Amino acid sequence: MRFAVTKVCASGAKARAGLLQIGSSGVETPALLLSTRKGLPAFMSPDLLSSLPLPDSLLLNVCPTHFIEVPPSKTISNIGGLHRMLGLPDHILVAAAGESTECLPSSDATNKFGASFETPAGRKLVKPSDYMELISCLQPNLWASLADEVPAWVNEKRNKTSVERTLRWLDACIALDAASGRNSLGVVVGGSSIEQRKLCATEVSKRNVSGFWIGGFGLGESVEERCSLLNAVTVRIMFFICKLLLPR
Repeated sequence: MRFAVTKVCASGAKARAGLLQIGSSGVETPALLLSTRKGLPAFMSPDLLSSLPLPDSLLLNVCPTHFIEVPPSKTISNIGGLHRMLGLPDHILVAAAGESTECLPSSDATNKFGASFETPAGRKLVKPSDYMELISCLQPNLWASLADEVPAWVNEKRNKTSVERTLRWLDACIALDAASGRNSLGVVVGGSSIEQRKLCATEVSKRNVSGFWIGGFGLGESVEERCSLLNAVTVRIMFFICKLLLPR
C-alpha cells in the first residue's frame, strides 16, 4: 500500500486530497468506505455497485466476525478468498473486527485473551489466533488488527489496559500473519484519554504496519471530545511519519 498527498489546503488548514495505491488499484481520497454485511452493502445488490460514482464503489468495509459461523471460513478459503466468493475481483476489501450495527465491541466481556463482540450468533470472544485465521481465509486487501475498544465513560485504568491489550494483540497478529504485517493497519485506541491515545499512536508507529485505523469512536464521546482526540492522534502519527522520512 502507498499513499501520496496530491493537494493541500492553501489557507494552511489540514484538509488534503491524496491517492491511495493498493496493488493495481488507485483510489482518490477522501473516499467513502462502504459498510457491508458479509462483504456486500445491505442496501443494494452487487450488480448495482458499478453504478455508484468512483471511487465510492471500490472501497468495502468487511467485518471478519460476520464470518465466525457461516459460511465457514475454510469454505471461503477453498473458493479463493472473499473477492472470488463475492465476484468482486477489482474491489478493495478493508477488514476490521467490529462494526456499529451487528458486531458491537463488548468491553465488559473482553479479557486478556481476546476481544468480545455482540454478534447475530450471540456474544463471541475472539482471540488474535482466531482473528488471523479469519483474515487468512478472507484474504482482504487491508486488515485492521484486533483491538480492545472501550466506551468514553471508562476510567483511566481501563483506558490504559485497552492500549496495552491492543498493542499486545497487534504484535500477535503480525507474528501470525504470513505477510508479516505488510497489509495491516494498526489500531489506535485509548478511549477518551488524550494521553493514552498519544501513547498508543506512538507505539503503533513503531510496528511494521502499512497504516493506521483510529478506533474506539462512536462509543459515547461528545463531538468536541472526538475532535480533540482525533487532532491529538493525527498530529502524533504525522510526527512519527515525518521522523521516519527524514534522512539519517
